[in-house]
Amino acid sequence: MTGGPLSGLTVVEIASLAPAPFGCMILADLGADVIRVERAGDGGSGLMAPSGVLDRGRRSIAVNLRTPEGLEAVLALVESADILVEGFRPGVAERLGIGPDDCLSRNPGLIYGRMTGWGQDGPLAARAGHDINYIALAGALEPIGRAGERPVPPLNLLGDFGGGGLMLTMGILAALHERSRSGRGQVVDASMVDGAALLTAFVHGMNAAGLWQEGRGQNVLDGAAAFYDTYECADGLHVAVGCVEPHFYGELLDVLGLSGEDLPLQYDLDAAPELKKRLAEVFATRPRDEWAALFADSDACVSPVLSPWEAHEHPHNKERETFVEVGGIRQPAPAPRFSRTPAPVPRPAPRPGQDTDAILAQAGYDAAGIEHLRSAGAVE
Repeated sequence: MTGGPLSGLTVVEIASLAPAPFGCMILADLGADVIRVERAGDGGSGLMAPSGVLDRGRRSIAVNLRTPEGLEAVLALVESADILVEGFRPGVAERLGIGPDDCLSRNPGLIYGRMTGWGQDGPLAARAGHDINYIALAGALEPIGRAGERPVPPLNLLGDFGGGGLMLTMGILAALHERSRSGRGQVVDASMVDGAALLTAFVHGMNAAGLWQEGRGQNVLDGAAAFYDTYECADGLHVAVGCVEPHFYGELLDVLGLSGEDLPLQYDLDAAPELKKRLAEVFATRPRDEWAALFADSDACVSPVLSPWEAHEHPHNKERETFVEVGGIRQPAPAPRFSRTPAPVPRPAPRPGQDTDAILAQAGYDAAGIEHLRSAGAVE
């Protein structure tokens, strides 16, 4: 077992919520040594998810950045780090003394990752917001939902994680690649609005080609089509149907016993409600898992709709070990997979500040220096 493809990289993560921790979780999963700088004095309260899943794989130091000694301790960590990640509103890191200029002056090769909702500039840069606000402005929320109904928030997957933490990580890795040629660090400005907008690229292409109808629930991929939707089964659970191609749709009809029936044409969206009714009547005759078994060896593109708490039980996920148990909590395994440098099973999230002394020693502090920091209230 190796330490993963990012083994040897050091990340200083300034504690924050959701998107930046998700990005740093990915870096830690893939082998980077992620040092999470917690706020001394609050035990990390309010900054960690209740289960700590997003905070797995880290080491933790608790620092009071508002003391000169605490600030210097963080800058000492920065000197030997490859990456720093912060998720403050624009200007806050600068006021704390750990902005890009402060850190790059100590380490010109540093990749400085900034995670915000609105970005570092623009009229809304200083405003508060959450995932739902960012994806609304990006044009990613409006198309999601049923015809004639309100837009439906897709959890916080598009802004916090897809458009946020994942894009942040991609930007950091791109900057690391560039540094390997130039030897110079730079700032990565990751905005959830920018990232969520990027995720809509396919929809923009469809619209430009005249293949997208205005309004929710009017298109093949947003629930208008009978062959791309979910259906309730006899037990109240659901299956997902996605047989876009005609030959896959033919397999769907074969398994459902509807081949040869007088049905509307597959792509006639005007007649889709009638076709949906016919499909719904058949799916309602058996429980979900019976349908899953019937479609298991088919290319009809039918899958059981599993909850996050049962997905680990599916045979495919079991065989691929898509979920692992870390610290007694079942959670998604690191992804993607690597043939030569596989990622190890993550370590549980640390207690806030549990590695303070070891991290300070790594930064060059001796026992007397660590005790001075502690007595000054700079670390816990």
